[in-house]
Amino acid sequence: MNTITQTRHLKMLKTAFGHTIASLLEDKDIIEVMLNPDGKLWAESLTKGKFFTEVIIDAQQAQNIINLVAANHQAIANAEYPEIACDLPESYARFQGWLPPVTTAPCFTIRKRAISVFTLEDYVAAKSITLHYATLLKQAIKDKKNILIAGGTGSGKTTLANALLHELKGSNERIIVLEDLPELQVTADDCVKLVTTGTKNMRDLVKGTLRMRPDRIIIGEVRDGAALELLKSWNTGHPGGICTIHANSPEATLVRLEDLIQEAVAIVPQRLIQETINLIIFIRRDCNGKYIVETVHTYEKAANGGFCLQLQALGMH
Repeated sequence: MNTITQTRHLKMLKTAFGHTIASLLEDKDIIEVMLNPDGKLWAESLTKGKFFTEVIIDAQQAQNIINLVAANHQAIANAEYPEIACDLPESYARFQGWLPPVTTAPCFTIRKRAISVFTLEDYVAAKSITLHYATLLKQAIKDKKNILIAGGTGSGKTTLANALLHELKGSNERIIVLEDLPELQVTADDCVKLVTTGTKNMRDLVKGTLRMRPDRIIIGEVRDGAALELLKSWNTGHPGGICTIHANSPEATLVRLEDLIQEAVAIVPQRLIQETINLIIFIRRDCNGKYIVETVHTYEKAANGGFCLQLQALGMH
């Protein structure tokens, strides 16, 4: 697609979004925009959680948006190909759209790339974590602890990862960031960001990163056998890593990590996990859509000489 065509598609897409969606996408406090099949437009805010915008989008407008997003990527969106999953032009926001017959009416979700960082101080101000435990996490970053941020879908894992990465501002360390989609924000001067492609997966990126003289290796999310490469890299002179992982509890985080490792090897290297992972932060979203840093766990030596998961501190009393 040539530049003139891309520009035309972009203008048409902005027009199709309309004032409400365009305003939400420009709002630094909004991180997600969701249109349901019933036409109701919902949004997710950093400060007040999920809310109904009081706006109804008709099916034809939703269909036009999905068609234009698909056209921008030279893809097809119709009854035979009812899904479009891609990034939006310019903003690189994640777009996931569906058409009938998969759904009763066109619907989509737009996950924005963070524009501003919700800092640990912001978490304290929002009463999502206490000052004491925010200080604990700040110290963990300084001490180069390896941190897994766990939680369910939409629980705020990436937002919390950005808050932790904000603590590296002014650092002279060489930081390598690996992602499937660019969402993490690092303000350190010496930073290299790599994203996966159709020919280079996360395992490839982790392996290649070791030849780039990293001080810290940061991964947006681990979701496959790259978990094994990540542990090896963190445990061979590159501490201070941060990574997110889907899990329903701190204990389930380890089970999930083991399952991912088994996509690469048959036998899980328990000692490698125990020696590498220093902290597991579990974050959730309450019934009001507010992010809560619920627990921080760490590995500690058990009486039998092995390791066990211990509660380090509760995020909220």
